[in-house]
Amino acid sequence: MAQIRIVDVTTEEAFALVPPCADDSFDHRTCDYWEDAVAGSKARRPAWLKPRREASSAASSASASLDASANPFAPARSQAPANPFAPSRSDAPNPFASADTPDLFAPVVDNPFAPTPRRVEGPVAAAPRKLALLARSPGVFGSYARVLLVDGQPAAYCQFGPLSAYPRALQLRELYPQLPASPLPAVITCIATTADQRREGYALRLVDDVCRELARRGFAAVETYPEAGAPENATSAAVPAFWERAGFSVAVEDERYPVMRREL
Repeated sequence: MAQIRIVDVTTEEAFALVPPCADDSFDHRTCDYWEDAVAGSKARRPAWLKPRREASSAASSASASLDASANPFAPARSQAPANPFAPSRSDAPNPFASADTPDLFAPVVDNPFAPTPRRVEGPVAAAPRKLALLARSPGVFGSYARVLLVDGQPAAYCQFGPLSAYPRALQLRELYPQLPASPLPAVITCIATTADQRREGYALRLVDDVCRELARRGFAAVETYPEAGAPENATSAAVPAFWERAGFSVAVEDERYPVMRREL
């Protein structure tokens, strides 16, 4: 009998277990489709897998080189004269900042009455961008993704969390005022099985595990927003028929984005 193990994606070791998408133009490890309602993408972006500090240093070096080549007579940045009348960095307002722009890395607090999450290890500061998103508040909410292993090999992946962590899900949900406004549900944004492990029930098993964990964290329901009629390998949230097998029911009928809901 196959040995099944489910792990939280909160460390680089666990992040390395996230399986590839069946369509190699997509990548769970570089996807911010649900975290960014405006510019989010499911695309495979190898640069995102590099440590953020390394990427930032490279960008800074490139910027410094451009600055130096643009004006060879300008003093070095470190030699710039101080401005005694300028406000300190911490006090200076940003007139170009938008209140509508989400901070993807801000800790999420969606259920103050939920039990304290299990203690999980967070990523190091230089972790890849997606890992930082998945583990940005381990002490507040807990993990945001899990991987199911079969005999030590990744077979299925699931991403979930409070609505406030996923602006695209929140935006979709706002289209349906008939949904309960309180208490807000948790959401499952992504469920996927590797191509060679399909039809074995692993995705259903992982969804059931995630639902039990969300109930333990204090949520009363969980919703998901599949894309009806989408090709199997092109959707991150499966199809309605899958969620019905997972114990969800149709909360809102819609030709393209029906809402599936499971009471916990």
